[in-house]
Amino acid sequence: MEEELKKHYLFQRLTEEQLKRVASRSKMVQLADGQSLFQQGDPATRFYLVVQGRIKLFRLAPEGNEKVIELVDAGNIFAEALMFLNAPRYLVGSQALGETTVVSVDAEDFLTLLRDSVELCLALLADMSFRLRALIREIDDLSLHSATCRVAAFLLSQAPENSAEFELDVPKHVIASRLSVKPETFSRIIKNLKSREVLEIRGSHVRLLDRDALKQVADVCALPIDAT
Repeated sequence: MEEELKKHYLFQRLTEEQLKRVASRSKMVQLADGQSLFQQGDPATRFYLVVQGRIKLFRLAPEGNEKVIELVDAGNIFAEALMFLNAPRYLVGSQALGETTVVSVDAEDFLTLLRDSVELCLALLADMSFRLRALIREIDDLSLHSATCRVAAFLLSQAPENSAEFELDVPKHVIASRLSVKPETFSRIIKNLKSREVLEIRGSHVRLLDRDALKQVADVCALPIDAT
């Protein structure tokens, strides 16, 4: 358990004694594809580190429609900010995409450690600030730029630098929801990019035919963010 925790820099800031304490109060959780960790509105007593696989975080509208808020990959934590609230509840639901392993951390106990460590508080603040900046960029993209731009940027983010071929290991309807695009719109965008000979897609297999052209489409989303 300690070795898994040390893969995230937040836990790397812990002393050996603190790490043993956190590990002793943590649980390793194995999830099957589609299995949930918690539901929207459940009491938030724990936060999580994804060790292997991917977690989908989503909100359900009153009419039952699902909006994907975030896809959390291995090596990242989520739900950690809720430990600062009084009697917190999860604002989103969670679901494993494929077989997934997470470490479940006792939030109340970790909050006790934070009270005794300024360095640990700063590490957590840095992690939360990074995610906030990513969300601000996403709000800009959703508000000001086209769906085609967002799809192109997503595809580029998944493509390895040293290969023109890769697998989309997330269902296309989940990607569409994450990008705030209707599934049928997502399909039309892909069809358009194929007709322009920018890429090929067969099932989940993607082949980039013209990475530069795809980058030009995606660059429409590239708004500068003040680094200060």
